[in-house]
Amino acid sequence: MLIRDAVPADAARCAEVYAPYVTGGAVSFELEPPSAADMAERIARAQVAHAWLVAERDGRVVGYAYGGEWMSRAAYRWSCVVSVYLEPGLRRTGAGRALYEELFARLAGRGYRMALAGITLPNPASDGLHRALGFEPVGTFRQVGFKDGGWHDVAWSQRPLTDDDGPPAPLR
Repeated sequence: MLIRDAVPADAARCAEVYAPYVTGGAVSFELEPPSAADMAERIARAQVAHAWLVAERDGRVVGYAYGGEWMSRAAYRWSCVVSVYLEPGLRRTGAGRALYEELFARLAGRGYRMALAGITLPNPASDGLHRALGFEPVGTFRQVGFKDGGWHDVAWSQRPLTDDDGPPAPLR
């Protein structure tokens, strides 16, 4: 499996990979799957200051992971939110781990210190992946998303991207 930076031509496949997470339940709180053009904009935006990576198998994009802004206040700028999505059938194959590990290295290289992930509950597969990669639970936002006729909780966890707890350097 090849992990690489996403390019504009990957947007359509990323949209296809993501669509079942939107339409198949409350994993994503989006109501309509984004178009390829929407996904291309998201990829470009993430790559400006964070990262967007794809996993490719036999020349085909089968998953992606990205980092983005956690909060807009300046003091939060060294923390980022992360997500990973895989094509159906690729859970427990190492693809999510590979994407995330490369993403964490890229984000740390840019100066980010903390990765945060939100998981709509229940989602044991995502919870298991995040725990296996060193994320620690930090709290649950109760009934914060309404989708598919019901309210859903989101559990938040975090993982350091570096061991350095001194003053941060400017982001690269």
